[in-house]
Amino acid sequence: MAYFVMLAPVELFAQAGAAPGGGSSWIEVAFSGGPLGVAVIVILIGLSITALALAVNHWLTIRTGALMPEGLAEQVLERLSQGDLSAARQACDANPSFLGFTIRTALAEVEGGWPAVEKALEDATADQAARLYRKVEYLSVIANLATMLGLLGTVLGLIMAFREVAATEGTARPAQLASGIYHALVSTVAGLVIAIPSLGAFAVLRNRVDQLAAETAYAAQHAVLPVKRALGPRRPAAGAMPPPAPPSPPGGR
Repeated sequence: MAYFVMLAPVELFAQAGAAPGGGSSWIEVAFSGGPLGVAVIVILIGLSITALALAVNHWLTIRTGALMPEGLAEQVLERLSQGDLSAARQACDANPSFLGFTIRTALAEVEGGWPAVEKALEDATADQAARLYRKVEYLSVIANLATMLGLLGTVLGLIMAFREVAATEGTARPAQLASGIYHALVSTVAGLVIAIPSLGAFAVLRNRVDQLAAETAYAAQHAVLPVKRALGPRRPAAGAMPPPAPPSPPGGR
């Protein structure tokens, strides 16, 4: 995944001297696959940098403090308990976040009654969670692309090796085939080094989104409890007697 992780082994082998079986270093071998081979390696390096940047960015933004600002749910609950709907909305506007957007969307439907508020709460939660999933999904895309590009580089390296065999009419020595084989293996390793950590980061961040989305939904529902009490269906007081049943018609019918 990371650029430095991918190039570290290459640098070590390059400093150690020439690659075995030939006079070229590992870096020279990696970039010896012609225009297409060089393009594959360059794209893989670009994907590694992108994956690292995305993983760090998501790790810093998909967290409790960013999605659920501290004290926001308590502020909204206090304002709504006092009957100040406008102040509750202002508190959400002052804290733009997953939780703030969810509560603000729900409070905008107060005039429609509690069913409308509850529906808006669920829709806003699903919308914000889907937005986070779409951001994290790019790591999975990068992992798949890196794997496919590594396979492409492998095929290109094998083509180079067999072309050498064809050019020498089957008399090519192992040293003449080494460059193509090296290039094939380097492309495969580079693709896997990017894909494996990217998939791991994607799985961790996806689970993190699941957990934080559930926590945010619970916090939003708790914050709008005064609205539910005010707009929800009226229930008989505890201990109240139910209304008497109407008398049955004569004859038991």
